Amino acid sequence: MVSPMLTLQGVDVFVEGTGVQTVLMLHGWPDTHRLWDRTVEALKADYRCVRFTLPGFDLSKPPVALPLDKITALIDAIVDAVSPTAPVTLLLHDWGCMFGYEFASLHADRVAAVIAVDIGDHNSGDYPLSLSGKAKLGALAYQMWLAVAWKIGSHINERLADRMTRWMAHTIGCRTPPETIGWQMNYPYAMAWLGQSGGLSGTARVKPIWPLLYIYGAKKPFMFHSPQWLAKVAQIPGNKVEEFATGHWVMMHKPAEFNASVKAWLDRRAVSQPLAKRPSITSWTPI
Repeated sequence: MVSPMLTLQGVDVFVEGTGVQTVLMLHGWPDTHRLWDRTVEALKADYRCVRFTLPGFDLSKPPVALPLDKITALIDAIVDAVSPTAPVTLLLHDWGCMFGYEFASLHADRVAAVIAVDIGDHNSGDYPLSLSGKAKLGALAYQMWLAVAWKIGSHINERLADRMTRWMAHTIGCRTPPETIGWQMNYPYAMAWLGQSGGLSGTARVKPIWPLLYIYGAKKPFMFHSPQWLAKVAQIPGNKVEEFATGHWVMMHKPAEFNASVKAWLDRRAVSQPLAKRPSITSWTPI
């Protein structure tokens, strides 16, 4: 296992690769930085790969439910530390998309491009209108289940909350090892549905204002984007939309194909828009 290169705000940050351009990877539920292991192997010969486990998702540390502004501030601090002189490319999945979109909206000058996996315009007016009644009920059921599990783990019974969380992960087809999944990881759902830590009602609308590769799995009960947003993304020169015959965890279901798609898009951008110099690392606390 690779050792972290730096620690910021109690979060271990892993940096691998020697390329000029930096790719910052954000995972979602119920994962950690290990979600990107195979992607890092595919990219690190040509790109600097930076990743970390979101606060609250590291089961070796006490549970925490950071408000949205603290999460985006952490991302900002990591970007400043690992690439102070050049913008980064964000590689995002699941809740990592939501947090990454928010960061990119607030700090557009620090983002060169975005690769988003399976979460699109989650907070647009078009998205809920694109869902059937059955899809809305399905989304509410699993997300509220996880939000309630977080409350149970916080106040009543951690073992029950873990069982609830792992059962739901298995039910919806997650391939993350169950022993690495815990109720602590559910706090974004408590933010979304129960107003935990200030809630998420103030998030910026997801607009494709950056060069964007959007990858999604088509074999799901419902999508996490609207058709209108998908069409808008595809029409913008330099953007790309790619559908995979997978579920939500595209990078785990078809890792070779996923990593090849990501690298090909990054390589095309590297040729057309090379960066002047390799970013350095500053403002870090050694392990």
